[in-house]
Amino acid sequence: CCFTLSTRLEDLRVKLENEGLVNISYVVVNHQGPYSQRKFHLLKESVSEYITVYQQEEQQDDVWTTLNGSKDDFLIYDRCGRLVYHLGLPYSFLSFPYVEESIKIAYCESKCGNCSYMEPDIGGVCENVTKGTDETLSEMEPRPTGQHSHHHSLRRHRHHH
Repeated sequence: CCFTLSTRLEDLRVKLENEGLVNISYVVVNHQGPYSQRKFHLLKESVSEYITVYQQEEQQDDVWTTLNGSKDDFLIYDRCGRLVYHLGLPYSFLSFPYVEESIKIAYCESKCGNCSYMEPDIGGVCENVTKGTDETLSEMEPRPTGQHSHHHSLRRHRHHH
């Protein structure tokens, strides 16, 4: 499961880079359990050197607990380190477009005005990304299958200054 995820994440990284979205940091957090600890080297080998695989120590506080998330979540931060999206299951499945769209939005939005961290010449890359993206994401939201979940998994974090 995690190796399929890491392969798909690598594919997404390459796709976004080919579309001009560069200098994005990707981090995979390995689970603390003994099985995951033993398979760490396989997980690390399943991605390129452009994706960091973070190995939690068994005795440290769990990263996912600290971040108020779960092991299958995607946390997407902007270039200033602010959490923009927290996507949980089923939104974190890379076969759905949510992770990709969320990365594109976080990459292209300029919430704080002129930013010294912006990539030069991203106007063409981001031209279509910021137009109607909130509407696009809500249109793509999976429909309930009769089961009600109390865990709302697609969360947009707006930052007010």
